[in-house]
Amino acid sequence: MKAKIDADTQTFVRFWLVPLGIVVAGFAIYSARTALVIIGSALFLALALNGPVSWIERRLPGRSRIGGTALSFVLVVAFLGAFATLVVPPIVQQTAKFVETVPSIINGATTQYKGVNQLITKYHLEDQVDDAMTSIKKNASGWAANLGGNVIGSLSSLGSFLVSLLLSLVLSFLMLVEGPALLRKLWDMYDDQPKLEYHQHVVQRMYHVVSGYVVGQLTVAGIGATLMGLFVFILSFIFNVPGNLAIPSAAIYFVLCLIPMFGSTIAAVLIGLLLALNDPVAAIVFVIGFIIYQQIENNVVAPTIQSKRMELTALWILIAVTIGLYVFGIAGGIISIPIAGCLKVLFDDYLAHAKRERQKSQRSPIAKLVKKTQSDV
Repeated sequence: MKAKIDADTQTFVRFWLVPLGIVVAGFAIYSARTALVIIGSALFLALALNGPVSWIERRLPGRSRIGGTALSFVLVVAFLGAFATLVVPPIVQQTAKFVETVPSIINGATTQYKGVNQLITKYHLEDQVDDAMTSIKKNASGWAANLGGNVIGSLSSLGSFLVSLLLSLVLSFLMLVEGPALLRKLWDMYDDQPKLEYHQHVVQRMYHVVSGYVVGQLTVAGIGATLMGLFVFILSFIFNVPGNLAIPSAAIYFVLCLIPMFGSTIAAVLIGLLLALNDPVAAIVFVIGFIIYQQIENNVVAPTIQSKRMELTALWILIAVTIGLYVFGIAGGIISIPIAGCLKVLFDDYLAHAKRERQKSQRSPIAKLVKKTQSDV
């Protein structure tokens, strides 16, 4: 049996314009992902600082919004400067120290392991080994001197990152200063009071999701960073580990722990590598201690502090973080969960609205008449 479907040209065009529009929108978002990450990061920072800015504003003479924002940004810039000062020099120093000890490590290994010497002698590789050792010794000091520059030089996007960071800070500053006024203008456009209150309620829920996540994540990161830094400081008394690695370790853990799910593990790997450059046993002990703490953090600390503010399952969190990291980079991974939480607020609101509309449509005139007749009886 064949069925013939008649469709006019307008319907046909609309049918194909929908998927085409989705593809074009997706391509546009992907092409503009760098700009979207900058704007999203600025918005995320503005929402995170809105509470402190409002608190400072209420206590300043004249209740200056600009003054409260400026003081908050001074603290943010000071934190970024302290992080760079505390973290970068010790990492470069420890790595350069390791490069300087490479020739002695190779000499010691060659001297201790007779099997290696026998193998070199058996195959008459003495000249090649001596040339390689001489070359390494000559270049070791140069490696150490240029290592920090090579590491920074290998980050070809460093200049772009600094520009993006500066742009995000400026955008956040302007959002905090002009945001309340723009929001008031937006609410003044409403003539329907119930709709205004309804939309304000939705926006307030989204704001609480973001602010709650920020406070919770900063608290979890602060606790973990304090414990990791204290752990490294204790290890410096037991193993051959410099005590000045404690503060950089805490700073690295705090910043990377802001990346959901993967950040703390990445931080532990970096700290473990720093410790391994001085004492491999200390690195092993640190990794074991981190694994124990991570179980406590994942099962006790984080759930207690976050207290289900996001109301997202582990599956949706993993999906959000994966998309954020692979499409928008580290910044996308940081802001992916609050964005997913806001989308969940909108989705729940849509489902609730659809349910109410469905219930209204099911109240047919006949059903209303039957209900009225029963009430009269």
